[in-house]
Amino acid sequence: MSAENGTPETPAGSTPPTGPRPEPIRFFGTSWVDHDHGYTARRVALAVGSLVAAAAACLVLRLAYQGLRIADIGSFVTLLVVVMFAVCSALAFRHTWAGFSSRPDPDRQASLRGLLTIGFIGSLLAYAFRCLVEAPGEKLHRTEYEAARARHEKRATRRSGNPKKRRRP
Repeated sequence: MSAENGTPETPAGSTPPTGPRPEPIRFFGTSWVDHDHGYTARRVALAVGSLVAAAAACLVLRLAYQGLRIADIGSFVTLLVVVMFAVCSALAFRHTWAGFSSRPDPDRQASLRGLLTIGFIGSLLAYAFRCLVEAPGEKLHRTEYEAARARHEKRATRRSGNPKKRRRP
């Protein structure tokens, strides 16, 4: 058992399995394939951890808001900051949630980096809520893995046998 991602290791001297290998998911390794090696415990722990991190981030933002009120910079600027964090968090939640079901475009991801950084609370909440259902990105990875396995099986069965022994019409 690999300590860093919970994937079973191939014993020395044996041949590794042929065909496509599942892509590891952060914090889950390849335990999402068979839901083994503490998969459920990891999901629960990550959901709780994400919620705790989001709560701590809200506390920090509350302290920042109080700092703005103490500085008496004006209600317009204070309102602007609150709305900015709310909108960025909502957009980050939506973007993160959509990223669990489809591969994000790298160029769009790079252009949204600042927005996602400001709205990190939305990303944490999306991650926590997704952990309650499945490992984040598991559905996408499972679909891709099963399609790759089906393609491999199709290729392997089509090439079986010795082609020299084939009858010619």
